[in-house]
Amino acid sequence: MSLTFHWFLPTYGDSRFIVGGGHGLPAGTTSGDRRASLGYLGSIARAAEEFGFTGALTPAGAWCEDAWLTTAMLTRESERLKYLVAFRPGLISPTLAAQMAATFEAHAPGRLLLNVVTGGEAHEQRSYGDFLSKEERYARCDEFLTVVRRLWRGETVTFGGQHLQVEGARLPTVPSAPPPLYFGGSSAAAGPVAAEHSDVYLTWGEPPGPVAEKIAWIRDLAAARGRRVRFGIRLHVIARDTSEAAWRQAGSLLEALGPQVVEAAQAGLSRSESTGQARMRELHEGVRAGGDWRDPHALEVTPNLWAGVGLVRGGAGTALVGSHTEVADRIAEYAALGIDEFVLSGYPHLEELYWFGEGVLPLLRERDLFSAPGSALGATGHTPFLPAGDGR
Repeated sequence: MSLTFHWFLPTYGDSRFIVGGGHGLPAGTTSGDRRASLGYLGSIARAAEEFGFTGALTPAGAWCEDAWLTTAMLTRESERLKYLVAFRPGLISPTLAAQMAATFEAHAPGRLLLNVVTGGEAHEQRSYGDFLSKEERYARCDEFLTVVRRLWRGETVTFGGQHLQVEGARLPTVPSAPPPLYFGGSSAAAGPVAAEHSDVYLTWGEPPGPVAEKIAWIRDLAAARGRRVRFGIRLHVIARDTSEAAWRQAGSLLEALGPQVVEAAQAGLSRSESTGQARMRELHEGVRAGGDWRDPHALEVTPNLWAGVGLVRGGAGTALVGSHTEVADRIAEYAALGIDEFVLSGYPHLEELYWFGEGVLPLLRERDLFSAPGSALGATGHTPFLPAGDGR
């Protein structure tokens, strides 16, 4: 079995410390030391490509740059890397979204993946002119994806739903291969939509038990519809040569946070309507209340799963922390549950990518859990003036 790995493009900026913001927090709460220029994002994309990552997730929201435009430009900065573009159904018409995806596919064949973000933050949705309730947003998402998938099949679509209506919709160019749909959501309303439309169901990084329950939930719902769904997980990562070094790095990230910063971030996140966000907050709620959050090990919610990122960042709030071997062990554990794809990130994203690519991926390859032809992991070389294969 070969697992699929994706990295992350921080289109809101990057830093050697945790960059705040994300789902559930208002625009303007991010603070990075590195500007999210095309040059910097391109360096991350090229490095991910070199290590054999399949794609890179690009977020959507008021707190970051537009994912469609950014990734369209980055296709010229890389050769093979796919872009997992997060987008929010309902903020544009399904016909236009289907056309945008088909255009992307025409100019960068096989390099578009789509991450459907229904939206769990009412205040942010309202800033875009969307005043539907959470349940209504999922119902609209179902209608939206129904229209989009029919258009990708080359149909002329007339559709009258509760939230969306189109008449005589048709694409000038049908994608040769419709982009796979990635979908996340932990609420009761999310499950049926994910089971009906998604190719890959994504969960944020929870402990193995709850992840197994989610997999079983979506798998059963999909089977009832005659479908099979793959599964992915979104995690940060801090991998080092030793466990002690990794936890020191986690501790340094905490040392840079002030109590007021954590308190302000949590006040914003408490407004979120997202069930997944509530589950992220629950992982560190007791430690925050007890005032022990500055001890990185106090936030270790299960072996090597650290909830410290979620103190100031919305969305994915957990990281795999440990030696390269320990991180590989945890990835193998999630894979045994049924996780096929891993969407990873770290602070800073470029350096942490190298730690993971050089330290963890070779171990996964040895275990037959990773195979990426043409990646840097398959490179061989020797020191000049020494025989090839000489290890000195």
